[in-house]
Amino acid sequence: MKYTDNALNILTAKSFKGIGRAWIVKNLKGNESVNEIISLLNNNSKQESLISFDDFEYSKNKIVNKLDLLEDCCDGLTAIGDNNFPKYRGNVKESEQPIYLFYKGNLELLKLDNPNISVIGLLNPDEAIEKRERKIVSEIVKKGVTIVSGLALGCDSIAHIEALNGGKTVAILPSALNNIMPAKNRGLAFEIVEEGGLLITEYFEEHKSSMELSSRYKERDRLQALFCDVIILAASYAQDTANRWNLHGQKLDSGARLAMEFAKEYEIPRAVMYDENTDLNNPMFDLNRQLINEKKNITILTQKNLDILINQTMKKIDNLYVQANLFD
Repeated sequence: MKYTDNALNILTAKSFKGIGRAWIVKNLKGNESVNEIISLLNNNSKQESLISFDDFEYSKNKIVNKLDLLEDCCDGLTAIGDNNFPKYRGNVKESEQPIYLFYKGNLELLKLDNPNISVIGLLNPDEAIEKRERKIVSEIVKKGVTIVSGLALGCDSIAHIEALNGGKTVAILPSALNNIMPAKNRGLAFEIVEEGGLLITEYFEEHKSSMELSSRYKERDRLQALFCDVIILAASYAQDTANRWNLHGQKLDSGARLAMEFAKEYEIPRAVMYDENTDLNNPMFDLNRQLINEKKNITILTQKNLDILINQTMKKIDNLYVQANLFD
């Protein structure tokens, strides 16, 4: 497992009480010395007593021992300040910016000059939704765009599997790489890596409660928006679907709603799969309809609109490439 001392120091700093992503982003640029980090921690953290060099090294060694357990399932850890740490898309507040990632596979797929489109949705799509989603993903992959999704059952799995037909895909996990969730998709996760794709996560330890796991799913949803140039919602229930359709007792809300909200906040282009002629009375499209009715820069996918989104994405990547060469 590869990691720099910088990445290890950032991971260690975050382990102290009162230290979160926002603190790291505000105070560390990467590659500070341990003494510099300790000084900053003592000025800002909520520790009951001052942190010594030995305290920091003790915490650091504990983390190293835990990372050793990931040796067979994780290629590396990268953090802000590392040369290979990927840049997120969009306008993101400090508390939501990623500061480190554990990965297995081709980390180059997250670079700004690699076109990425997230395709997400609910856990139990019907056959018609699956067929339409596969067609959309196939069109995206043909243009050389990488598919990003969350490895969940349903629409996420459909996106990953279809992308493997000649393309690349990135799966963002709510769990450590030595305990891939959901367990049913472990084989798919291995296939993604074998076919040149990528698995990423912000976690290296097991969750301690159902509440913590729920929070991890939300953070995973945020990364689905952060590492794409466009996000596409195949289909999803809305928060009020159970009441609206008299489906009481069923939990129908999905993480796709959160991912779309994050994308809106980050100013990432959003699109939905929807045809009023066929989807009007299908509760699986409740969120799609809700987003369309909000009239907040939502693209309704047609073949023409899909081509436009892909071309805009490719054009943005080309512009980034030109700008990079200008400064070489």
